Amino acid sequence: MPVPALRLPSWAWVTGLTVGAVAAVAVLAVQADQGPKPTAVAARPSAQATASPSARPDPAPTAVRVPDGSGTGRRIVYSLGQKRVWLIDASDAPRRTFTVWPGTVSPDPGTYTVSVRRDATTGSDGVPIEHIVYFTAKSGLSIAFSNAVDGASPPAPASGTRTGGIRMGKPDGTALWAFATTGTTVTVVG
Repeated sequence: MPVPALRLPSWAWVTGLTVGAVAAVAVLAVQADQGPKPTAVAARPSAQATASPSARPDPAPTAVRVPDGSGTGRRIVYSLGQKRVWLIDASDAPRRTFTVWPGTVSPDPGTYTVSVRRDATTGSDGVPIEHIVYFTAKSGLSIAFSNAVDGASPPAPASGTRTGGIRMGKPDGTALWAFATTGTTVTVVG
């Protein structure tokens, strides 16, 4: 005598498929979290990059050494000569480093603190910018880190216009914004 086929109700199939999909996503999330960590993305300033707003960020080296004399503890380090920023955690370990496009007016070497943060505005070059982190002023200009909303626009070459913006690629601007709470130390070195 033949055995009758067992039929599952449709809700059981839907429930089984949903549980399977959730489990697959959980496994992928754990694998992604434990997998290799991406390196910081950086925009590499050059004469061509400064002249071309279409310049794209390049991967930054992860082993670039933090400059001597940049202090200790949790801080942002900005090297004028290297056109590079480091985000340093409380244990003095660099968590991210990237190159930047400086404005025409640079801050003096010294130690500052993040005083104001602003979500978005338009830069003096007419480009929409976001993640603006102010830390000092010089010659009547505010000096701040920011990134272009499009993620790639360096400041336009100044035609006599003085600018205090220090621009970076969008992923770096997002990381700096998350790191640079009000009161965070900013150390500027030569």
